[in-house]
Amino acid sequence: MTTLTRDDDASTTMRASRTVSGLALALLSAVTFGLSGALARGLLDTGWTPGSVVLVRIALAAVVVAPFGAYAMRGRWSALRPNLALVLTYGLLAVAGAQFCYFSAVGHMQVGPALLIEYTAPAAVVVWLWIRKGERPGRLTLAGAGLAALGLVLVLDLLSGADLSVPGVLWALGAMIGCAAYFLISADEDNGLPALALAAGGLIVGGVSLALLGLVRLLPMAASTQDVTMAGESFAWWVPLLLLGLVTAAVAYVSGIFAIRRLGSRLASFVALAEVVAGVLWAWLLLDELPQALQLVGGVLILLGVVGVKLGEREVVAQPVLVSDEE
Repeated sequence: MTTLTRDDDASTTMRASRTVSGLALALLSAVTFGLSGALARGLLDTGWTPGSVVLVRIALAAVVVAPFGAYAMRGRWSALRPNLALVLTYGLLAVAGAQFCYFSAVGHMQVGPALLIEYTAPAAVVVWLWIRKGERPGRLTLAGAGLAALGLVLVLDLLSGADLSVPGVLWALGAMIGCAAYFLISADEDNGLPALALAAGGLIVGGVSLALLGLVRLLPMAASTQDVTMAGESFAWWVPLLLLGLVTAAVAYVSGIFAIRRLGSRLASFVALAEVVAGVLWAWLLLDELPQALQLVGGVLILLGVVGVKLGEREVVAQPVLVSDEE
């Protein structure tokens, strides 16, 4: 009996440690992903197109992460062949697809509504897990999702009104599918692929796909060597590019995959909403775009929503135990 108790305590401690590290990695991923908008803005203002920025960003990240992915695969290369379709799907949907669809959406509508539609991905993840795995969301999960959605509306400042277009909405829904695929595929630990290998493979596939879109002119490409202004200072054009590739892509994708494997796709997708809050704060620090009070309130609501989703996961875990006791 004592041994079982100790084993249970050790298991509980391990799960708690895994959750804490997962939350830390998820926040790191959100903060680094959120930095991309402020860095890209400076480049866009000097003549870069969104397609050029995202292509260089993903390509740089692929070059950096690929050696680590190859090292992680040592002795496990046999696991690559059965997972080749998975890596291709991840690169095409979660990396290239999400990026291409989002920028296409922004070409037809305002950034705020496009982001709101893309970040319905956590709801899509909940529905997918319900349909495919029977993980029915509890009341706390639904309440947390509602709070997070309201917070997202406030952070994106959508209450002042926004213009929508049918093509823009369709492109944004495509970005949502890519975003949801990112969480669902990254959460799979049973495929035998190390997290670093999945990140490297996805970035390589995504980079090649974006380059092909550029070659056939579906993704407009233009660049400039003009200095970029951030936080009141001038920087060489390659400085934000390096940060975009190394920090907002390499670090963001790798830490995100590790986080999702610790937290699961549902919780991780809601924690990722912190990316929107981080984007607003980075814009404040680097572009002097002061956030409004309602946006700060929205950030608090997103945080409360994440807590609700986490508590809701305990309901899902506890439910089978209650049923077995009744039987």
